[in-house]
This record gives sequence, C-alpha cells and structure tokens, in this order.
Amino acid sequence: MRLRKAARMILIGAPGAGKGTQSTRMLERYEQLSTISSGDLLRENVRNRTPLGIQAEHLMKTGAMVPDSMILRLIRNSLTNRGWLMERGGMRPMTLNSVAGDLSTSGLQDTMIAEEHMMTNIPLEQEREYDFTEHPDASFILDGFPRNEHQAEQLDELVPMNWVVNVKTPSEIIMERICNRWVHAPSGRTYNTTFNAPRVAGKDDVTGEALTQRDDDKPEVWKARLKQFEEASMPLLEHYDKLGVLWTVQGNSSDEISPKLFAEFEKRFAKGY
Repeated sequence: MRLRKAARMILIGAPGAGKGTQSTRMLERYEQLSTISSGDLLRENVRNRTPLGIQAEHLMKTGAMVPDSMILRLIRNSLTNRGWLMERGGMRPMTLNSVAGDLSTSGLQDTMIAEEHMMTNIPLEQEREYDFTEHPDASFILDGFPRNEHQAEQLDELVPMNWVVNVKTPSEIIMERICNRWVHAPSGRTYNTTFNAPRVAGKDDVTGEALTQRDDDKPEVWKARLKQFEEASMPLLEHYDKLGVLWTVQGNSSDEISPKLFAEFEKRFAKGY
C-alpha cells in the first residue's frame, strides 16, 4: 500500500489500551511509515556521546528531568538528518551541537549555560524557520512526545502533526487484561487467566513453579494509573481536536481496532482514495 502524502502521526492511548500493538502493526503494513521515538533518540545520543547526549546523561544522573527543549531538539535533529525538515534560507541552525562545538574548551558547564540561554531567551518561532516535506516517504509515528498540551504547542511550532489517533479501550477491559496477568518470574513467561490461562491454575506450564503477579499489575495501581492518564490526556486531546486532526477509534481488543485504524489511515493518506 503506497501513500500519496506524508503522514505525521501520534497515537494517544491509556496504559494497556494496545497503542504499542497498533503502532507495530501499522509499521509492518505500510513500508513508507517509520517511527521516531523520543526515548530511543535520547538513548542513542547518550550511547554515542554526542554533546546533546552528554548533557542529557548529566541531567539524568543528577535526578533532573530532561527538559522539553532538549527532546524537541532531538526530534528536530532526527527530522533534519532525514531531510524531512529543512531550514529556510540555508543558514546554519542554532543547535546544542553547534553551541557545544563553539564552547568545547569551556566544558560541560558552559554548554549547559548556553543551552539554558537557548531554552529561555530565544522564542521557538524565531529559532525555528523550517519547511517540512509532504513527500510520502517522510511519514512517521512520533512516539513518547508530546505528553501534555504545552509540549504539543511547542511541537506545533517545529512540525505540525496531521493525524492524531485517540486509541480508546474501555477501562474495565484494560483492568481485566492487566490485572489477570500472571508471570513466571525466572523465565518471563506471561499468562492471562481470561484468554491465555496456564494449564494448571497458578502454575507455570513448563516448570510447574508458582506464578506471581507484578506489584504494578495490581488493580489499585492500575486504577490510579488510568485516572492519572485520563486527567493528563484531556487537555492534549482537546488541543488536537481544536486543530481538526484528532480521530478517535474504540474497541475491546487490538484485533477489533486495527481494521478501523487501517481503513481510516488509507482513506486519509493512501493512493487510490
């Protein structure tokens, strides 16, 4: 299935709603679609000891949160490196890498001061002067960002998303799916008493050893997580609804949701529609 224009997607869904499954299935089905994960970009930069990665590692070791501006620069660098985001006028973009190179003799502290200056003193709309391509090969699912309305507003200034999918699975289905999950800790084998039960209740099929439930799979933990997600995601969903790019799909299982998702995606982006 070939696409006729670029799809810039975000999947939003509660923990346990099957968002990851849908993302994987879409990547397998549409060869022009790729994924850009903010977490993977961060880990890659830390592993490769880039100036941005060095700063991020320093922040994480001190227990500080990686700022939104840093995640946005990771995304920006990934898009520009792929040729999907192009600076207008051909001027050198002001990135942390370029600042760090200019300040290499001053060490990490000066680099962090420069980054802080960039975060607070340069409006994003002035810092960013980019055009984005609509070529279908520039299609991606953005994973891990944004998580709130403020991040979404910042992302809008960099590159606008043109389809945001709200994956909805009833909370009682999620609770049943997760809270009936049991594991064999030594091997990692997972069972579910509703659709993948062990042959002997409470026992691993292979070793016969006792199954256990993870602490974070207990009902009270998941009730709190789902409530927290609902409260945090509402402003984010409203933001994209106002922009006219939000689409909601609902189902009790991934197999029920996938055909609906594929059909709508193809209607919006595939050739022949």
